[in-house]
Amino acid sequence: MSTIVSIHSYRGGTGKSNSTANLAAVVASYGYRVAVVDTDIQSPGIHVLFGYGDGQQLEPCLNQYLWGKCSISDAAHDVTHVLGSNKREKSKIFLIPSSVKASEIARVLREGYDVGLLNDGFDMLLEDLELDYLFIDTHPGLNEETLLSITISDILVLILRPDRQDYQGTAVTVDVARKLEVPKMLMVVNKAPISFDFSTLQEEVEQTYDVPVAGVLPHSEEMMILASEGIFALKYPDNSLTQTIDNIARSITT
Repeated sequence: MSTIVSIHSYRGGTGKSNSTANLAAVVASYGYRVAVVDTDIQSPGIHVLFGYGDGQQLEPCLNQYLWGKCSISDAAHDVTHVLGSNKREKSKIFLIPSSVKASEIARVLREGYDVGLLNDGFDMLLEDLELDYLFIDTHPGLNEETLLSITISDILVLILRPDRQDYQGTAVTVDVARKLEVPKMLMVVNKAPISFDFSTLQEEVEQTYDVPVAGVLPHSEEMMILASEGIFALKYPDNSLTQTIDNIARSITT
């Protein structure tokens, strides 16, 4: 039985893509077959965390699928090597990136695309790659593609910072997800100042949204210094931040 996990935030700058890459990699390290789709087509970036800084090495990509130039499975790149020694026998992770070419981003902004193709593509990926988990890195805010991702999700993970603008926008997303009857919602508070009482913060967020908080991630200098040059949880397995990421991953898989 495959599980679709959408990772979403109402506003940009919450660390959504970083969280998606870390959670997907940790889940894959448990011995699962995992794929990550970058549906933030207007501002893609998750490929950087998997070691593809210029994005040019990852062809074909999601854009080519949406424009009828390839199958979505052809755009799935095996990036299991990033797991290194952190993998089990059945561990597998694939990345379906979006294009970082200015001309192709401009085409998306100018012409749009058939959002319904995304749903078809997700089904194909689940079957063709025999996935246990499909992680969708969504575009911030609420638009047609985001609503589709939320609608088809088995689990919706909402990333927010302890910031009043994030709180207000997240409330809208939670209300939409409830109306769409998402089976399971989890909250992740990211970039929390280390001076905060995390237990109090978790309780405040849970009371505000009536949604369980799977973890509170502190603002991390080590994460900032890494600067997306790799997946933090794999590079620093003994770090306390990695332990929290692992706890969130366990909440997804149980």
